[in-house]
Amino acid sequence: MLNNLTIRERCFHWGQRTYLMGILNITPDSFSDGGEFNTTSSALNQAKAMVAAGVDIIDIGGQSTRPGAEQITLLEELDRVLPVIELLRQEIDLPISIDTTRSEVAKASIAAGADMINDISGGTYDLEMLPTVANLNVPIILMHIRGTPQTMQQQTDYQDLIGEIYSFLLTQIAIATAAGIDQNKIIIDPGIGFAKNHQQNLEIFRNLHLFKTLNCPILVGASRKSFIGRILNQPDPKARVWGTAAACCAAIFNGADILRVHDISEMREVSLVADAIYRQ
Repeated sequence: MLNNLTIRERCFHWGQRTYLMGILNITPDSFSDGGEFNTTSSALNQAKAMVAAGVDIIDIGGQSTRPGAEQITLLEELDRVLPVIELLRQEIDLPISIDTTRSEVAKASIAAGADMINDISGGTYDLEMLPTVANLNVPIILMHIRGTPQTMQQQTDYQDLIGEIYSFLLTQIAIATAAGIDQNKIIIDPGIGFAKNHQQNLEIFRNLHLFKTLNCPILVGASRKSFIGRILNQPDPKARVWGTAAACCAAIFNGADILRVHDISEMREVSLVADAIYRQ
């Protein structure tokens, strides 16, 4: 039984229902919504729309992590995310997550009003990340990846996909707790689409329940991703809503606690129905 987590006076009762993390990309080049929310006013309007639709956490990212994405400078990342975090914090009382692999961005974002860290590298790109999170005493999401967004799709040669993801996450949880992070503040993410091919993504869904033994809440980010586009023969990411809904339903059935999604109102309905079937 997982311990509850309280963020900004909101209690996350793991296992009772599915929580929604809304994606807010402050980038010109994200795969599905690049350039749409990279002004403070457009970002605030989108955040307010997500709140109205029933989001639980807003995840702000300034660095695109789509396949092939170029790394931006530290200053660029700070310039993108900090004004948005500061503005949202004045207007919205929901938990805010910062999607970053840099400890300096994590530190500055928490100071600006963010509540938690979402690190796609699982704390491996910046060795100061886990000690920084421990000092900040905030939750962190540790995701599995191989390589970088520029190289990851050439690194899908696994001998034992699920075993290798499991081993990576187990190791990073151990390193995080050794650095001083409370295990109750660690959330894990198997990294759908990150150094995984089409069939490997499907295999993760089928075996998601196996990650339960790591004793951390599980986040799944499948929203609008290319494996859904391939199944549907749908090149437009925004037209993958119902495919995303099916993936989210499968994730809930197999043990996901948090879904990281673009389409909040649709996925809230999916979650409500799936929770009524699978959790009650």
